[in-house]
Amino acid sequence: MDRIYFDNNATTPMDPAVCEAMVPYLKERFGNPSSGHRFGEQALAGITNARKQVASLFNCQPKRIFFTSGGTEANNAAIWSAITAFPKKKHIVSSVVEHASVLKPLEFLQQRFGYTIDLLPVSRDGALDLQLLSETIQPDTNLVTLMAANNESGVVWPLAEIGALCRKKNVLFHCDAVQLVGKAPIDLDTLPVDYFSLAAHKFHGPKGIGALYVKRTAPFTPLIMGAGQEMGYRAGTENVAGVVGLGKACEVAAAHLESGIVNILDLRNRLQERFLADIDDAIVNGVSQPRLPNTLNVSFKNCASGAMVQELDERGIAVSAHSACHSGDLDPSHVLRAMAVPETHIHGTLRISLSRFNTTDEVDILCEALPGIVAKSRQGVAV
Repeated sequence: MDRIYFDNNATTPMDPAVCEAMVPYLKERFGNPSSGHRFGEQALAGITNARKQVASLFNCQPKRIFFTSGGTEANNAAIWSAITAFPKKKHIVSSVVEHASVLKPLEFLQQRFGYTIDLLPVSRDGALDLQLLSETIQPDTNLVTLMAANNESGVVWPLAEIGALCRKKNVLFHCDAVQLVGKAPIDLDTLPVDYFSLAAHKFHGPKGIGALYVKRTAPFTPLIMGAGQEMGYRAGTENVAGVVGLGKACEVAAAHLESGIVNILDLRNRLQERFLADIDDAIVNGVSQPRLPNTLNVSFKNCASGAMVQELDERGIAVSAHSACHSGDLDPSHVLRAMAVPETHIHGTLRISLSRFNTTDEVDILCEALPGIVAKSRQGVAV
């Protein structure tokens, strides 16, 4: 069976060029970057080049980028840096639809250290109220931490406006941009953010590697301390092959960015139009807002998402019901609850997320299969 993959917001297949770039650093260029001999120099050269590749995608200085184990560590490092820089400011503003790697640290700070955490609501279409954000920021606000694009709904928030508001209020702004990278142009030279998180495996790079951008004027305290690798930002022997893979993934993303956005958007819109035309009582969540070009979150009335995901998988088609972090949870996600998806539809939600490797033929196969699967699920729910 030829399998079709539509779960790219969970993780993406590695680009062959990324794999090829990594192989030498898994074999002959295996040295420790901190070693002074030829093997170490080769490894260090790979890291240096990768840092330049990442910085080039975001139009920032390479020294403002340091590598992490992924988006979760990058998010935690940004939050840690803010709270250690201003320990007397114990108020943080975020949103109810953030990733667990932001919500869990904030919950810990609230319960263990008495921080006040304000989680902003979202509208039915996933929008953020910037006036409410402005009103929520207080003199003792330490940090505003908000995602760039939601991993489930695909709704994209106005980062430039959010950042400008934080600048006006003189508060640090951290952006979890894990879902945005590779799907939209990003210019950190002009975007008013202090911390900016990314993860390679969300845009055809390897798992287990990410990065955090730290603005020159932003405070930083290492989350992981030791021998002082990564310019003192993060201790520990570097994951050289992973770093090289991240760098190459950024280079490839830059090359495909413009054409990739157009092609993926065409596929997404083709899916959306067919679903709405062929299936009764379907709701596209976030449809009135700017969305990631690759993401379609759709809810079907009186259906069971788990059964539909399983049925599609048996036919060789991979989609998800919600974030991979909660794949074992049968209840609707916190994102769908926050968006007030109707109770008649919320349990029948599918997230379909594409990549530039998907084809029109694959999209059409899903469009042909889904109406029958929805009908079957409705019969099961009715019983």
